[in-house]
Amino acid sequence: MKKILLTGGGTAGHVTPNIALLPRLRESEFDISYVGTYHGIEKQLIEEQNIPYYGISSGKLRRYFDLKNLSDPFKVVKGIGQSIRLMRKLKPDIVFSKGGFVSVPVIMAAKFCHVPSIIHESDLTPGLANKIAIPNATKVCCNFPETLQYLPEGKAVLTGSPIRSELLTGNKERARKLCGFDNQKPVLFIIGGSSGSKFINDTIRGLLPELLKTYQIIHMCGKGNIEESLNHTAGYKQFEYIGTELNDIFALADLVISRAGANSICELLALKKPNILIPLSTNASRGDQILNAQSFEKQGFSVVIEEEVITPNKFLNMIHETYHNKERYIHAMQTSKVYDSVEKIVSLIEEVAK
Repeated sequence: MKKILLTGGGTAGHVTPNIALLPRLRESEFDISYVGTYHGIEKQLIEEQNIPYYGISSGKLRRYFDLKNLSDPFKVVKGIGQSIRLMRKLKPDIVFSKGGFVSVPVIMAAKFCHVPSIIHESDLTPGLANKIAIPNATKVCCNFPETLQYLPEGKAVLTGSPIRSELLTGNKERARKLCGFDNQKPVLFIIGGSSGSKFINDTIRGLLPELLKTYQIIHMCGKGNIEESLNHTAGYKQFEYIGTELNDIFALADLVISRAGANSICELLALKKPNILIPLSTNASRGDQILNAQSFEKQGFSVVIEEEVITPNKFLNMIHETYHNKERYIHAMQTSKVYDSVEKIVSLIEEVAK
């Protein structure tokens, strides 16, 4: 039996594409293990999949001044040592990384132990963790055609993002029952990312009286961000995080308002869901979500608004306009080229593992 070591963590976006590969990897009779941080979101998500999980030390490499920049390199070195020991213990035929800072020591250890590795870069331009890891990798997969110019020739492969097959099989009536909604009004689904977005949460809640005149709203607001006073508001349902019910909720949604994380927007494309993207600003990120969103806007898949220019009236009008023109965006997504990313990536894994 071939052995594969998966890695990636820090946010759900660094884990869910790995989970999307699991059924196909099992079908190909891979023995699967996972390396992540000690207590990151990846630990719970992977253990739910009954995959052996190994936690290692991981430091974050920051582009700005922080005293932790002095101590975190030692955590990375410790993580490399732990990863080398895991390579020798588990003897994988290949490593597949979805990114995040925990993946850096794993990919470096794979190179040291002569184990081939494949990295998947979700964003339009590589993040810092993947920039460090890419020289040690055998192949680099990516989502956007524009990304190829940033990757080493001979290593880059355009695959798209692996999407969990169950996302495509949702039942809207189950979601309607879960949320206590009727079928009289369209449904908005608000996603602020797995950690939530205070800006999006506050903006949506500030507009609730107006929005609820026209729509019913499902709001994934992030851990610790439930607003108790709104729990019994008719037509409004809050969740800290949505797990197995996500496919049903996507099926029910008529319009999605989301951050522009690469995995999230690729799911919206696969599901053909009209959407408004509010990318993280450059004040809170390196600007990758802005580039992701601009690419989707250029292709006619999305409406984009940056949070610095949002006003209540402008945002409300944008929601109404996007909903009324939703067929235009659905048509653009239907005519786009969507890759069978799971099959393409697993075929590449099998090829490199040989």
